Amino acid sequence: MNIVILSRNSQLYSTRRLIEEAENRGHDVEVIDPLKCDIIIEKEKPTIYYKDRYLDYVDAIIPRIGASVTFFGCAVVRQFEMMNVFTTVSSDAIIRSRDKLRSFQRLSKAGIGMPKTVFTNYSRDVEEVLNHVGGPPVIIKLLEGTQGLGVVLAESKNAAESVLEAFNGLQARALVQEFIAEAKGADLRALIVDGQVVGAMKRQGKDGEFRSNLHRGGKANLIKLSEEELKLAIKAARALKLPVCGVDMLQSSRGPLIMEVNSTPGLEGIEGATQKNIARAIITFIERNRR
Repeated sequence: MNIVILSRNSQLYSTRRLIEEAENRGHDVEVIDPLKCDIIIEKEKPTIYYKDRYLDYVDAIIPRIGASVTFFGCAVVRQFEMMNVFTTVSSDAIIRSRDKLRSFQRLSKAGIGMPKTVFTNYSRDVEEVLNHVGGPPVIIKLLEGTQGLGVVLAESKNAAESVLEAFNGLQARALVQEFIAEAKGADLRALIVDGQVVGAMKRQGKDGEFRSNLHRGGKANLIKLSEEELKLAIKAARALKLPVCGVDMLQSSRGPLIMEVNSTPGLEGIEGATQKNIARAIITFIERNRR
């Protein structure tokens, strides 16, 4: 097959591993920067022009769309969809997952456990907002933050007020969530491919850090998920219609809770922690669905 990886950097670990596994299985693979694509729209003939050629020979795409280029990147994915090209993740699913509020609303409707969350339109009544989630400490998250950026732990009412005022001043919308103290700065990442968990790790934040993101110095270890955690991860991926994704969960006294679902999960941490070939699982998923 002719497989295209939509990525702005061919040297990233995840992109390199996908190239390697696609070539190992006999496919032609190329990396294309979505921002350098021209989308050509005309009656019954949607096409994409890249550098010096039309991309009319592509069988499947693997979107690796960064959060900062979601709008145009998803427009390119959507155009491939119009051309009947198989994609590991749909444009609509990427857009849904990038909007934390929309994701939580869908997960809530699907009956999926999550930390209690409040979204308000620049409310000045901080005390009321805090009461909705059980009082401080609370987590305050920018709606479009990634890799732990735009996530703040406010340990008191005054701290929460200051953070919300700062975000409001920047016209940046934020969610307020209950703080799950018993998680102790750790979370679980389940990697889903074709609706099944193919690897899982426990990420632990460095000392004094409540965020466990590997980009922020966290450490990852192999973990065996409980039956409840497995079912929750699969159900969350299904609710957001993401056949390939990373599901982040917190271990709480009332069972596992969904923290976030990532439509473009990195492979380096999960492959390193589990010693599993996740990249190959993604390529074989394409083979099963495209042929």
